[in-house]
Amino acid sequence: MKDVAIVICGAAGQGIATVEDLITGILKQAGYHCYSTSEFMSRIRGGTNSTLIRVSSTRINPAFVDRIDILVPLHSSALPHLKHRISATTIILGEEKNIDEQYCVNQEKVIKLPFSEIAKEIGGAIYANIVAVGIFLTLFEVEEDISEGFLTKRFTRKGENIVKQNIEAYKKGYSIGKELVASGKFSNPLRNDTSVIDDIVLSGAEAIGMGAVAGGCNFISSYPMSPSTSVLVFLSQQADNFDIIVDQAEDEIAAINKGIAAWYAGGRGMITTSGGGFALMTEGVSLAGMLETPMVLHIGQRPGPATGLPTRTGQEDLQHVLNAGHGEFARIILTPGNPQDAFFLTQKAFNLADKFQVPVFILTDQFFLDSHYSIPDLDMSKISNKKQIVKTTPDYKRYRLTDNGISPRGIPGYGNGLVNVDSDEHDEDGHITEDVHVIRPQMVQKRLYKRLALLKKEVIEPELIGNEDYKTLVIGWGSTYGVIKEAVENMARDDLAFLYFKQVYPLNDRIGEFLRKAEKTIILENNATSQFGKVLKLELNFDADEHFLKYNGMPFSVEEVTTFLEENL
Repeated sequence: MKDVAIVICGAAGQGIATVEDLITGILKQAGYHCYSTSEFMSRIRGGTNSTLIRVSSTRINPAFVDRIDILVPLHSSALPHLKHRISATTIILGEEKNIDEQYCVNQEKVIKLPFSEIAKEIGGAIYANIVAVGIFLTLFEVEEDISEGFLTKRFTRKGENIVKQNIEAYKKGYSIGKELVASGKFSNPLRNDTSVIDDIVLSGAEAIGMGAVAGGCNFISSYPMSPSTSVLVFLSQQADNFDIIVDQAEDEIAAINKGIAAWYAGGRGMITTSGGGFALMTEGVSLAGMLETPMVLHIGQRPGPATGLPTRTGQEDLQHVLNAGHGEFARIILTPGNPQDAFFLTQKAFNLADKFQVPVFILTDQFFLDSHYSIPDLDMSKISNKKQIVKTTPDYKRYRLTDNGISPRGIPGYGNGLVNVDSDEHDEDGHITEDVHVIRPQMVQKRLYKRLALLKKEVIEPELIGNEDYKTLVIGWGSTYGVIKEAVENMARDDLAFLYFKQVYPLNDRIGEFLRKAEKTIILENNATSQFGKVLKLELNFDADEHFLKYNGMPFSVEEVTTFLEENL
């Protein structure tokens, strides 16, 4: 077995996120690679939520699996909720009141334990989850001192007595776990890897936030909206450390206009929002296009239209972002699919925006943002930032016509020139004009065609995973990265490869060589209309042979992708 898939399921408010944090954090310290992802309903309490934790001896793909090796139901709704994923090999570990035997495929794999009763003896039912954590970590042969040290650090701020009771609850669970191992009901199929101890564990949202810090972000203005809010929260927590001005705006319209103002003043601004919030920002996006102001926009996708499924995932906003804003102007859309790419692409987004004076979009989704990853420390030697600001002279022209379409960008107060900008069509000085015969065509050319020509020369090319002599090519972008990569690797076919797009707009003609080389192409997307497929058609006149589209608000699983590929090869 390459990895063990653990699922913890219960109602909102039962501390599932805390259990996830403890298990992944302690297992990393014990030398195991972890990846976790959550699915949850749109409510503060109640409903049924679950967290998948994949534990492995080796580096693991950021991919969702249907398989459940160990299931811990914290509520009676858990088993009905997950019935389609429970198999004859699933170990169900929980309290009797939460286990409805009609959903138990194999009774021999059911282990009933009195978590709550044990917890009450210690200090209250609140410690039931810590008892469960103790059982888990015994199964993976985690040494007690590692766990106790982690628990002490985690709960110290709550007082000595809370730390003591949590450790006591953990020890109770640990002793139960030892009995399970001794009885042969569970054995650890994994070996630990001490090199993982130095890894960092972070969420997709934190990777985006860290990339923004690395890119020199010193201003963020946003109105909270799931799932993008976690990026705003992360940067607010880092504000004092990195001199970041954080503004929770009154609405999304104000947020993007403040971001534009930050760049105008010489800062490096960012907004983070989701599809519904971005809909309100489109006038501001158009303003950035007219002003030729750099702008970085992070969009955390979720299923629509309207409120849709606010806590679920999807890739439904690509066309929205591609066509946002009235008028015609250039833009860049980046689509990271793993935390390393999220970090480096976000950092790069600030330099691209600065260099080309265009809006740069970082397009993620709920699945990516709310997942947690164990990765090697990031190589900061690759980080380099360059501001493209010029010192103005008395004859400075903000929109001077140049051969490459990039006008020199000055900021107020830096030099002797006047930095005049206007949302109306303007001349080189930034003054309003209605010269439709000369100036208007020249300005459209510089904002659109000349800028796009430059952008296409610096496209971040897709990453080919698999055999270069492929016959079938699977195409994916953003968060489909992990699941497609794992499915292709598991199939181990010489004639199969995966082309992972980190940038979906604009594309250059060289990318067509990857696509036309294949005898068969398959594209996977979490939307109903193959939105990236439309981009490939528009940009490269390319049509995929097969489309595998999922739009129920859930990510693809490794199993369903593997099955689809096997049936279509």
